[in-house]
Amino acid sequence: MISPAALLASPLDRRPGAPPRQRQLIQRLRSAILAGQFPAGARLPSSRTLSEELGISRNTVLIAYEQLTAEGYVVADRQGTRVAALSRAPVRSAPGPAAPAAAAARRLERITQARQPRAGSPPFTAGTPALDQFPLGAWRRALERALRESPAATLDYGDPLGEPALREAIAQHLRVSRGVRCEAAGVVITEGAQGALSLCVQLLTNPGDAAWLEDPGYRGAKAAFYAGDLDVTGMRVDADGIVIPESAWTRPPRLIQTTPSHQYPTGAVLSLARRLDLLERARRAGAWIIEDDYDSEFRHLGEPIAAMQGLLPDAPVLYVGTFSKTMFPSLRLGFLVLPQAIAGATLTAAAEMLRGGRRLDQLSMAAFIGNGQFARHLGRMRRLYRERQAALRDALAAHLGVDHEVLGGHGGLHLTLRLPPEFPDRALAAQARQAGMNPGALSSFALAPRPEDNGLVLGYGNTDASRYPALVKRLARLLRQMT
Repeated sequence: MISPAALLASPLDRRPGAPPRQRQLIQRLRSAILAGQFPAGARLPSSRTLSEELGISRNTVLIAYEQLTAEGYVVADRQGTRVAALSRAPVRSAPGPAAPAAAAARRLERITQARQPRAGSPPFTAGTPALDQFPLGAWRRALERALRESPAATLDYGDPLGEPALREAIAQHLRVSRGVRCEAAGVVITEGAQGALSLCVQLLTNPGDAAWLEDPGYRGAKAAFYAGDLDVTGMRVDADGIVIPESAWTRPPRLIQTTPSHQYPTGAVLSLARRLDLLERARRAGAWIIEDDYDSEFRHLGEPIAAMQGLLPDAPVLYVGTFSKTMFPSLRLGFLVLPQAIAGATLTAAAEMLRGGRRLDQLSMAAFIGNGQFARHLGRMRRLYRERQAALRDALAAHLGVDHEVLGGHGGLHLTLRLPPEFPDRALAAQARQAGMNPGALSSFALAPRPEDNGLVLGYGNTDASRYPALVKRLARLLRQMT
């Protein structure tokens, strides 16, 4: 160990680019005190003596001592500057038993990484809209207007439940386009759909409560339920949506998550018979249904499918939506429509749990909806995505070259490709990423994967239709290499 005298007499670094000498001295003294080289009560040299030893100005030493005094490392009195008594023993450099690592919460063991880090938006990325087609000019004008009309107010906290103008605009849009029964007072603005799902868990469950998820299903819902320490059970999905066995109702859940208008990721539409049965069963069991309506605006065949929430006047449904698919992902604006039956009991708590941020984005979104730009944008995107889905179906039929089944219905931003077991989907997805594509492995969406869960989830929203033949041929080459 270097002696205190040698430590203080050692010259400071004067080379070009070295930190300021004042900062070097502060860091040297701070580290020495924490390492126990200067014990509590030890007196440091006077500022004049230390400045002479190090060849620096006395003011540099005085400022360093003042900083260390403010941080609690030293105490100044009439006799000089001495080392303060720290609240813990100094860290010695001598080897000793390692301190036990702080354990993370046990719930994190159930949350595993499924999404792969990526740069940009490679072809076949599920859930990414056509960002190059977004009307940036109209959005910029909405931002400028919001900032111009209330330049200072947008910088402060707002209503924790969301800007009233946006809540009213969302309520009006949902009543007209989705058949949702709601008023602005029951709408809560969240950070994307994920924020809405987490809020449902926080407001309506206790640790250990039972919760049901679609299987395969949305991984974000699984993460939100696991983070709430819920007892999660997967409910399988078939061509008509979520399947709930009669025996499951002997232990009813607190929450049931479903994507009835366009199941994620299989694309199934929950049949009317199952919707009505689920609503009635949940009502009798005291359970709440989370209806995640993530991309229902993009229906490519026939009329839009109305939200399940609007089927009954008092449906036990928490309706979740997002602008990540209709606008752009980084906007991070979602919303939750609370049932009137629990709005009074939950809105006060929600207001305390949330903070009114992103005011400029919220006010701009309200204006974007109110002036008709949002509806016009949705109309353009419906036509574009309809063309892209048809082109992808044609390319798969013409060029894939192996037995497959295309799932995904006629809506949304993705198709799901079911493949034979000799093509393991996780290995295939990894190879596709190396080849510049970004499909998802279908089995990664399942709680307990089955043989029929082997396949790929192919996003088409972010890729021009002219590229599909070449991309599918590239995918076909990877499949041939696996045989």
